[in-house]
Amino acid sequence: MKTLIAFLLWSLLLVFCWPLALLVLLVWPLLWLLSIPFRIVGSIMEALLALVSALLFLPARLLGHSGK
Repeated sequence: MKTLIAFLLWSLLLVFCWPLALLVLLVWPLLWLLSIPFRIVGSIMEALLALVSALLFLPARLLGHSGK
């Protein structure tokens, strides 16, 4: 659904301002490549926070608390 909406918005931009639509078409892959390191860092931070949370709740789980 997101892809369809993005395509429709890009089509409207192409109709109303085709140079800007072509620029978006050329710049979008570069922005996607630049965002890859931030996604990797976000995944690492999420894993670290899950580890810290598991370590903090370990005593409660050992004492029999289900956590749900």
